[in-house]
Amino acid sequence: MSDAVIDRIWPDPASDLTDAALLQAVSFPEDGTWLRMNFVTSLDGAATRGGRSGALGDPADRRLFDLLRRPADVVLLGAGTARIEGYGAMRLSDDAVAWRTDAGLAPHPTLALVSRSLDLDPTSPMFADAPTRPIVYTVASAPLARREELAEVADVIVTGDEDADGSRIRQDLAQRGLHRIHSEGGPHLFGAMLAVGAVDALHLTLAPSLEVGTAGRIARPVIANAPSLPAHASLASVLRAGDELLLHYLL
Repeated sequence: MSDAVIDRIWPDPASDLTDAALLQAVSFPEDGTWLRMNFVTSLDGAATRGGRSGALGDPADRRLFDLLRRPADVVLLGAGTARIEGYGAMRLSDDAVAWRTDAGLAPHPTLALVSRSLDLDPTSPMFADAPTRPIVYTVASAPLARREELAEVADVIVTGDEDADGSRIRQDLAQRGLHRIHSEGGPHLFGAMLAVGAVDALHLTLAPSLEVGTAGRIARPVIANAPSLPAHASLASVLRAGDELLLHYLL
């Protein structure tokens, strides 16, 4: 049995789901704008192992990670996550490109980054090898020289004075026709989006490990010591790959 076999245990139990079945299960609504987050966490709430979230996942988590990108118009993430996880150009596999083309979508989703400091290298593959022009959301207090430099390789959009406004980011993406928003973190972006009620769903992989350590949570406030903002989540489905659970919540 492949390490990437994924079964559905609720609702409608089914074994060894095909890519087509998984894509149907994680499809976006047909109408309106939808923003979903994708994270992995350990049993004791650690969002990273050795500083990276990718180290917590296994082949099944990676399989679903790739499939979640496939129907998206845009992949949104914080610049810190892009640096730490080693993101390159937002290019999908040939199979994914063929699937998207058949579905009437652009061959690749747009990459959108959120950064207050604009500590981004405009010569990195994220920009230099991008199949579509990326978007960078920033703040008015970001260094002007960095804004001008990045504007050569991306659309640079100011969405706030000191902190990026999640509502304005979502609105700008929708105005660009990028309604299917798939976000891959990080925790500060998730916290900012939750604070303004901009998140519709969460795909959360529960890795079968206890990390103990000092790793942070999947959602953190942008401002230290900010009051908690509980958000209720309703369970939509439960997938299983060995001892790992892949959970889908609606917010």
